[in-house]
Amino acid sequence: MDNSKKLYSTAFGLAVFTIVYNVIEGLISTYLGFEDESLALFGFGVDSFIEVISGLGIARMVLRIQNNPESRRDDFERTALRITGIAFYILVVGLVVTSVYNIYTAHKPITTFWGVVIAVISIAVMWGLVVWKRNVGRQLNSAPILADANCTMVCVYMSIILLVSSGVYELFGIGYIDSIGTLGLAYFAFTEGKECFEKANSDKNCCCD
Repeated sequence: MDNSKKLYSTAFGLAVFTIVYNVIEGLISTYLGFEDESLALFGFGVDSFIEVISGLGIARMVLRIQNNPESRRDDFERTALRITGIAFYILVVGLVVTSVYNIYTAHKPITTFWGVVIAVISIAVMWGLVVWKRNVGRQLNSAPILADANCTMVCVYMSIILLVSSGVYELFGIGYIDSIGTLGLAYFAFTEGKECFEKANSDKNCCCD
């Protein structure tokens, strides 16, 4: 197996790992977020499930460019992007409405401890994926893989928001901070949804541009 094939195999393995990780993270985060009444953690978990749909498109993309690096985005990838975009927009509406309601009713989470734990783990894992994907993308001189690496940084940013909001609540008990953190997650979900539709309607690698 030549070096490029090894690199593409690595890229595909990273895509599969991302899918599996997001499924596990989504299950744990939504369960604990629901049990602890933490909207930020619950929303973070739902976002992870949406990332799984995106990850399927990424895995397909790696196989496509392995066979033909100059090929254009296919119907499977475009469909995955559109479904992901719609899911993100639905998530945004749900998070914003619920956040406003929680602020209005002065709702407080039972605890945000697990939000801190999950956020720290997610930051470490996602940052590792960013570095690894960028390394593979540079060696292959592949704009799509580099774009995927840069898009993974959004997951790092969202994890930081979860960490800050959960940490501040645990330390100071500020009730509305969980909802403020949720609105931050909604902002990034909206930008991701918008970018998904831009990608679906063109051949641009948006995060890389």
